[in-house]
Amino acid sequence: MNPSAPVSSSSDAVALLRAHGAAVDAQLRRLRERYSPDAPAPLLDAIDYSLLAGGKRLRPALVLETCQACGGVATVRNDRARESALAAAVAMELIHTFSLVHDDLPAMDNDDLRRGRPTNHKVFGEAMAILAGDAMTTMAFEVIATDAAPAIAPALIRELAHAAGPAGMIGGQVLDIAGENQPLSLEQLQQVHRLKTGALLTASCRMGAIAALGGKDEDSLLLAVTQFGRHLGLAFQIIDDVLDVTSTPEQLGKATNKDAGKGKNTYPGLLGLEASRQRAHMELDAAVAALEPLAQSADGLRAMARFAVERQV
Repeated sequence: MNPSAPVSSSSDAVALLRAHGAAVDAQLRRLRERYSPDAPAPLLDAIDYSLLAGGKRLRPALVLETCQACGGVATVRNDRARESALAAAVAMELIHTFSLVHDDLPAMDNDDLRRGRPTNHKVFGEAMAILAGDAMTTMAFEVIATDAAPAIAPALIRELAHAAGPAGMIGGQVLDIAGENQPLSLEQLQQVHRLKTGALLTASCRMGAIAALGGKDEDSLLLAVTQFGRHLGLAFQIIDDVLDVTSTPEQLGKATNKDAGKGKNTYPGLLGLEASRQRAHMELDAAVAALEPLAQSADGLRAMARFAVERQV
């Protein structure tokens, strides 16, 4: 089978994202009830402002869809898989949203617009935005510890902590800042984005697999979704860089054409637009090929990957 051959339509991917997003959003809305007796209302307002602002919910959707895909072929089924996957998905969205809130701060990217409306610090002030991001980080791990199956909660926490920490997303942000106004090689740029963007996408897939497998050894499945996530992470970031050049703020819901002005290294800046698109599709093909051990159970993941690379926003 040619890994580039369509196995599902973009409309299927949109439907999956909406269905998984709705499940995650319902849990995110319940978080306020969990914390409202003791947490200050202004802090919860700042958290809700960014957490419930919408978005594609790609990362939590990957958790849930990977759980479903691996559950379809695993030799051992876990009755609590869905509950654990949902806890992991909520935790992943908390970490992702915290990173956006902090990335938008004046000390970082200094952005005024996110998802079509003013950024968190523009509405609530810099101090509250920092604290809201800090709070979402701790909430993520509490959600897993509370709601996931006890047997796999440590593994899920380890995956998320590693992907978000110094050898993952935060480390990638450090490399991104350090590389400003300095020409990076393609290998160096890929390393930045393997950490900054790819680590959370890969962890999303791995956490879904861990939830499905319930702690059982299924190395071939875990390796397959890991490779899928890594290739998808690079493809996703390349397209993000392309869209920053080719789209309008109205289309993306955030400022565009800002990376070059800040001296950031991007794929279009290094390779050009057409070569960047070609490389994104090379990574997409590799991601889809990695899912071969999951057979038809992974059709949803294949559709979501194509949507992520072929999207216009």
